[in-house]
Amino acid sequence: MSTNMSPPPDVLRIAVAQLNPTVGDIAGNLAKAREARAEAARHGANLVLFTELFIAGYPPEDLVLKPAFVAACERAVHEFAADTADGGPGVIIGTPLKRQSGLHNSVMVLDGGKAIAERYKLDLPNYGEFDEKRVFQAGPDMPGPVSFRGVRLGIPICEDIWHDVGVCETLAESGAEILLVPNSSPYYRGKVDVRHQVVIRQVIESELPILYANQLGGQDELVFDGASFAIAADKSLAFQMSQFEEAVVVTTWKRDGDGWACTDGPMSRIPEKEEADYRACMLGLRDYVNKNGFRNVVIGLSGGIDSAICAALAVDALGEERLRSVMLPYKYTSTESLADAEACARALGCRYDIVPIAEPVEGFNHALTQIFEGTDTGITEENLQSRARGTILMAISNKFGSMVVTTGNKSEMSVGYATLYGDMNGGFNPIKDLYKMQVYALARWRNAHMPPGALGPSGEVIPQNIIDKAPSAELRPDQTDQDSLPPYPQLDDILECLVENEMGVDEIVARGHDREIVHKIEHLLYVAEYKRRQAAPGVKITKKNFGRDRRYPITNRFRDRS
Repeated sequence: MSTNMSPPPDVLRIAVAQLNPTVGDIAGNLAKAREARAEAARHGANLVLFTELFIAGYPPEDLVLKPAFVAACERAVHEFAADTADGGPGVIIGTPLKRQSGLHNSVMVLDGGKAIAERYKLDLPNYGEFDEKRVFQAGPDMPGPVSFRGVRLGIPICEDIWHDVGVCETLAESGAEILLVPNSSPYYRGKVDVRHQVVIRQVIESELPILYANQLGGQDELVFDGASFAIAADKSLAFQMSQFEEAVVVTTWKRDGDGWACTDGPMSRIPEKEEADYRACMLGLRDYVNKNGFRNVVIGLSGGIDSAICAALAVDALGEERLRSVMLPYKYTSTESLADAEACARALGCRYDIVPIAEPVEGFNHALTQIFEGTDTGITEENLQSRARGTILMAISNKFGSMVVTTGNKSEMSVGYATLYGDMNGGFNPIKDLYKMQVYALARWRNAHMPPGALGPSGEVIPQNIIDKAPSAELRPDQTDQDSLPPYPQLDDILECLVENEMGVDEIVARGHDREIVHKIEHLLYVAEYKRRQAAPGVKITKKNFGRDRRYPITNRFRDRS
């Protein structure tokens, strides 16, 4: 490692460490940080900026209520601080810290073999997926700049720049020359543009350039997409790092009169719409499987669009050798579905097994003959088929250590058209936050494009017939989803109005929907809450996913009767 790292008076080389930490893996996260610092040193960096709570991983949730965990994080940071005695790059790194003023979401600045400064997050988010006020205390005072090798750095932490709480303005008034912001900002569709606008607003307010470093990787439902960037003092985009990819990038900053300007940094392309959603789902699935130690995954491949897109995501995320697909036919399974499922597995190159479910289904029916005597055959018997499939998939999971990937989309999860202890069985659902029409859009996109970093084959991986045919659960003769639901374009629009936008019935009807249908969908949405509480986690794609973002009571008699 080079030992001549003190910058010239007017040049500062800042490395942005856009990395994928794991919550609770303090030793692993420290090792990642050391590797990143060594790489930054080889490229002549003076300073390495890590992301929010990097040593702990984000979000650590109630882990930070354990004193042993917080103490271990701080010990790791002090170990890292000792590394900086080599004269190499200084470090800004996030960690929880317990101080007299409380437990804080903090950063520590490391240089010359020691921690030279601490700063605490002032504005704690407490909405949507965030719950920081539950575990952290806000910083007791407005933060001031940190003097680093002759440059005064402002270090607001994530939410400190998202609202007008005065942190950036105060740092500017206190003499900060550049604002460096460590973040853990999760993905949702269009989030990069939102971040850019947030930072531009603070650049206007502070008249300072802002470097925004964002975490990468999947953590349960959340996907952190990276896409770190900087906005210059003139409000132009100074550099843009890639989305959904780990990277350590060294940027060059030069003093320009009384201010600083970035003169060297990447300008990466940011994917749009379906590509971004697909890559978010792929990253979220990959990290959930790998970080939780599963060797492989298993999917019930039905010949329908939802299981097909999940199989494609699994192969792209993990490789064909780590996916076992299983067709579980019954007497209502069409020959078309059998052919489509086999064609999909063949296109993806994954293992394909057929396990008929006639014997277990008829066994259940026989066992219940006396209890069900005198009743009509109906949805109960349909659900037995789904539950037999779920039981078989879980048996394969238990026997071979494979995680079951469950495949219900947001449209189905919204209205309860998924069977508890049946097709809802599984460890993770990559399409849980995608409405049905979005699933179709991603399937078409994947057939036409090869996602960067994907391990699956190029070309058509989802047979066109799966995309073209009418969706059906195939639990009774000639069944289609539209027997009891409005067409999916109509259903999805109503659901987006109800879930994402919290619109009233009158507003939704004004968009052209039938009032009776809207009332029906609202009712189905509410009464399915108990199912969603028991559902597997899945990747957050929209602004309001089921789980972290939308917390409705199960027992709930309210209905909008307008």
